[in-house]
Order: sequence, then structure tokens, then C-alpha cells
Amino acid sequence: MLNLGAALPEMFLAVSALALLMLGVFTGKDKAFRTVSWLAVLAQIVTLVLVVMGDGGVAFYGQFTADAFAKFAKVLILIGSSLGIVMAMNFAERENMSRFEFPILITLATVGMMAMVSATDMLSLYLGLELQSLALYVIAAIRRDTVRATEAGLKYFVLGSIASGMLLYGMSMVYGFTGTTNFVVLGDIMTGGDISVGTLVGLAFMFAGLCFKVSAVPFHMWTPDVYEGAPTPVTAFFAVAPKIAGLALFVRVAVGPFAGVVADWQQIIVMVSVLSMVWGSFAALRQDNIKRLMAYSSIGHVGFALVGLAAGTAEGVQGVLVYLGIYLVMNLGTFAVILSMRRNDRMVEEITDLAGLAKTKPLMAAVAAILMFSMAGIPPLAGFFGKFYVFKAAVDAGLVTLAVIGLVTSVVSAYYYLRVIKVMYFDEPVEAFDKNGTEMNVIMAVATIVMLVFVFFPNPLMDSAGAAASALFGQ
Repeated sequence: MLNLGAALPEMFLAVSALALLMLGVFTGKDKAFRTVSWLAVLAQIVTLVLVVMGDGGVAFYGQFTADAFAKFAKVLILIGSSLGIVMAMNFAERENMSRFEFPILITLATVGMMAMVSATDMLSLYLGLELQSLALYVIAAIRRDTVRATEAGLKYFVLGSIASGMLLYGMSMVYGFTGTTNFVVLGDIMTGGDISVGTLVGLAFMFAGLCFKVSAVPFHMWTPDVYEGAPTPVTAFFAVAPKIAGLALFVRVAVGPFAGVVADWQQIIVMVSVLSMVWGSFAALRQDNIKRLMAYSSIGHVGFALVGLAAGTAEGVQGVLVYLGIYLVMNLGTFAVILSMRRNDRMVEEITDLAGLAKTKPLMAAVAAILMFSMAGIPPLAGFFGKFYVFKAAVDAGLVTLAVIGLVTSVVSAYYYLRVIKVMYFDEPVEAFDKNGTEMNVIMAVATIVMLVFVFFPNPLMDSAGAAASALFGQ
């Protein structure tokens, strides 16, 4: 059945985006930016309420589902997208990029992300993925007057098109050898654990396309350049919402239709996970630009999250979802710090610009230090528990070597996080940063509190992640 009620949040957000587009056109681009931005945030908050209050169900003749897994991923995506718009407002006005299309493009990308994490058919999956991707290509190059942003957008577009082609080719192979695009039917076909060579080749191509979308090695090459070249609020948005949506989609494809052939795809995920953890940890050691450092950091974090997926169990998926929830908060807080790195009304991006921050802005330095410790996985901060749950799932699934490699690379990655703390607390102070905006202060404060108190109140995130994982495994 159509069952439009299950897709009500997506439909509401899509209609809101179109209404905001009309508002922006008739109001004028200079006047409309802040109004459209706040209305876009409001639309996403209403959508979040609709997601949480929704009853779920299957829609569009089995091509779309609003199960607990989709609900969990959508909540994270909507939080990341709405805060991405909030973080961009002051920056956009100062840097003369206050175009009303910006929040609308983020909203449309969010519709695509929500659609793809609910997809239960390869056709609906691709529609959601491309709606997200096309909006993101434009967002990356939103500052048309700068060479770096234009280059970032072009690289993202060209490489993203290749990845989409690989994904489509993989889907066509799977369809050709199984005769279906529906996840439920595919799951029934794979139940016996038998998979033809052609289907396996198609699955490998699908995984390659998805690896690009989450910037996993060896399909990560666009990430550092796009993160550095795009405007900082755009980088902040790219680091959270699309990354979470991509990993959620990866999990749904792997343990949904192909749950019966875990042994066949597990080695692919293990290899990608190891490469991402190793490259993300070692390549970041020589970075001097904080945005490039965060790019390699995100590649490493994707590797850690994929450790949970490699386990192929409900416990592993729960670990991935807990990791994504913690990752969202850590990255939003860290990018709030980066967006506060302004000197003489000009953005600075080098790690050396943080020198002596503990003396010039002690509170901001303390926030940055807590977030860096959490990213490094130092107990008892939330980042430690994110890694603990995925490593535990891997060990329980017999992937002890993978967990050990994860631990070793985690120690290596701690070096470049601790380097930032060393620069802030032990180097000679440079000129103080400009005064922070209120929005940044609030985001930094909330992120820090969450990192500190998660050890005392882990149950809300753990329980909801557990329910989401169980929904995928039909438990």
C-alpha cells in the first residue's frame, strides 16, 4: 500500500523546503537569508517531532520503511542538519555568502538522507542518495567567488559521479542475478547462505559506492580537499549529517538484504575498516590545517564505526549506532570551536593559531581539550565508550585481530589530538581570538556536558540504539 503516513516527516520537510524557496525568491536574497534559515531550522524541529511521534510502518509498496532503525538515524541526521544551519548563519553574513538557497539546499539534502535510511528497495535507496548528493555538490561550492570552494565542489562532483556509477553498476548486477531490487525479497533469497559470483561482484561494487559516500579508504581521496576548501560551516555539516546517513545506509544494506551471507561480505568490511583506521591515524600526524586534521580524523572514525558492522551481529550494529550518536556530539562541539577561531574578523585555520589559548580564552581551551580527549577515546569521556562497544562486538564475533588493530590505531590517533592540547596549553600565546557568538558558546557547552556525563547516563542512547539494531534483525 502507499501508506503515506509512514513518510509524513519526509513529505513535510520537502514541502517546507519548496515553501521556503518561494519565500526566498519573493523576499529577495539579501533580506531573506536569516529568516529562511530560522524557518528551515523550525521545519527540521517539527520534522524531528513527527519522526519521534510516528507509528512507523511500510510505505510505497514495500520500498520505504519507518522502523526503529530509521527513526534513530533520522533523529541524529535532523539534529546535525539543524545545528549545521545555526552554525552557518553568522559566518555566512560576515563572509558575504548569505544566500537564502543555502539553508534550503541543506533541507533538501536532509530529505534525501532521511529517504535513503528508510529505503527498503535499491530504487528508493538511489533516489534518496542522489537527492542528498546533488544538494551537497552545490553546497560545497556555495562560495563561487573563491577558487578553493569551487575546486572543492568540482572534485566532490566528479568523484561523487564516479561513485554513483559504481553503485548503480553494482545494483544492476545484483538485480540481474537475483531478479529483484527489493530488500525483503533479497533477504529471502540469501537466507540459505548461497550467493552467486555475479551477485557477489555486484555487492562489492555497491559497497565501493557506499564507501565513497562515507569517505572510507580507499575511496577517501576527496575528503581532505573538500573539507579544507569548503566554507567551515559547510565542512561542519559534511562531517556530521551526511556521514551518519551514509553509515546508517551502509548498515541497512549489509545486514538487511545480505544478512544471510555475512561471511561473504565480512572480509570486505574488515579490510576497509583496517585501511580507514590506519590511514586516518597516520596521515593526520603531519597535518597543520585543523580542517584537514578533522578530515583525516573523520576517515579514522568511519573505520572505527565499521568495526561494529564487520561483526555482523545485532550487538555490533548497536555499537555502530552508539558510536554515531557520540560522534555527532563530538564533531558539532569541535567545529563550534573551529568556527570560533576568528582573529581581527578573519577566520584562521592553522593548529598553531591555537597557541596559548588556555591563557587568552581558558574556557574555550578547556572545551576543546575535553572534546579532543573524547575523540582520542580517553576514559571516562563518551568517546571511550563509543570505541569500547564496537571493539567488544568485534571480539565477541571472533574478530580479535581487527579489535587489536583498532586499539593500536586509536593510540596513534591520540598523538594528533594531544598535539592540539599541547599547543593550547604549553605554547606561547598569540593574539587572542575575537568574541564568540552565543550559538557557538551554547553548542560547545552542551557538547562538553554530554561528553562528561555520558558515563553516568548511558542508558537513553544505549536503549534506543539497541531497539534500532533489533528492528534490523527482526528481533
